[in-house]
Amino acid sequence: MIDLTVLTEHWESYFIGLRNTLFASLMALAGSFALGTVIAVFRISPIKVLQACGTAYVELFRNIPLLLVVYMFFLGLPALGIALNGFVSGTLGLMVYTSAFIAEAIRAGILAVPQGQTEAARSSGLTYVQTMRYVVLPQAVKIVVPPITNQFLNLVKNSSILGVVAGLDLMYYGDLVNADTYNTVDTYMFVALFYLILTLPLAYASRLMERRFARSG
Repeated sequence: MIDLTVLTEHWESYFIGLRNTLFASLMALAGSFALGTVIAVFRISPIKVLQACGTAYVELFRNIPLLLVVYMFFLGLPALGIALNGFVSGTLGLMVYTSAFIAEAIRAGILAVPQGQTEAARSSGLTYVQTMRYVVLPQAVKIVVPPITNQFLNLVKNSSILGVVAGLDLMYYGDLVNADTYNTVDTYMFVALFYLILTLPLAYASRLMERRFARSG
């Protein structure tokens, strides 16, 4: 039998956690998309140094656990004299980690744009940056919207990592509720319910966009 008093007596804690999770996810979404776009352009740049930097970034952050990336900000930066709280550290870790996956999705979209359009833009006098900005990226973003939406969905779920570094997210407040009630099953069942409130609309939007772009394609 579900004990609803776990929710009714601690609704404020759940709400604060939900709000902070949403806020951290939105900031990480915006940052990872912007950073991922830059890294994707580096990856296909004709400048070898930029290519190498983009490749190193993607290979590094795609192949280490998210927890270590968060620890890099939460535990590593204080050693350099830069102290960040759990919320900021977790959000930055999410942003950097997710940007590596988004970079690969955008790179695939860029490569899917016909090469002739890039050559035509360059021959008309546009610089490499202008070609990317006005010709290639607008088409590439349209191609990669569905996979990027899936990455955003993963980011929201991965935001639970903030609870490990006292990031004031939904998992963190779930831990506090559990410590107060000793009702582990019901406590985390309600945590899962609140995550579903965030992720189900994203999953539905992703399916809609996939169908829409499949028709337009």
